[in-house]
Amino acid sequence: MKKLKYILFAFTLITIFAFSKFNSTKNNSTTELVWLTNLEEAQKISKKSKKPILANFTGSDWCGWCHKLTAEVFNTPDFKEWSDKNVVLLEVDYPKRKEQTEAIKQQNAGLQQAFQIQGFPTIWVFNLDVDKATKKYNITQIGKTGYVKGGSKAFTDGIDAMITQYKTQSKIKKLENTTESKTVKS
Repeated sequence: MKKLKYILFAFTLITIFAFSKFNSTKNNSTTELVWLTNLEEAQKISKKSKKPILANFTGSDWCGWCHKLTAEVFNTPDFKEWSDKNVVLLEVDYPKRKEQTEAIKQQNAGLQQAFQIQGFPTIWVFNLDVDKATKKYNITQIGKTGYVKGGSKAFTDGIDAMITQYKTQSKIKKLENTTESKTVKS
C-alpha cells in the first residue's frame, strides 16, 4: 500500500512538473520578438512582406522609459501577435555599455540624424525604398510615437491609426493623379 502511495505521489509530481515546464516554455516563446538591427535586412523583408518598418530608437542598457515600454508593450504576447501580422521590427540602439559593431554604430548615427531623434524611446513607422541609380534609401514616414500609457493595446491602436491614415492618404493621392492624367489626355 505504501509503494502505491509513493508511486501515485511521484506520478503526480512528475505530471505537475512536466506541465508547468511546458507552459513556461510556451509562454516564453510566444513573446520572443525578432528585432532586426540591420536596416538593409529590414528593408528587404519589409519590401517582400509589404509591411512597414517599426523602428525602436532606444538606449537599451540605460533608458528607464525604454525599459518601461519594453516591459509594458514589447514583452507581451499581444504585441508579438500584432507585430508578426503588421510590421517589421527594427531596433536602433544607442547603448552605453553594450558592444556594437562599427557598422551598426554608423548606421544608427545616420538614422538618428535622418529621423531627428532627440529623446528615447522614439518609435518611427516608415516605408523604405532603395533608389536603384544612387543606391540611397528613400524614407516614407508614416508616423512617430514614444512611450504610450495603457499597455500594448493602446500602443498598437495608435500605430494602427497611423498606418490607416497613411494608406488613406496614399489612396487619395493615387486617385488625384489618375484624375489629373485623364484630364490631361482629353
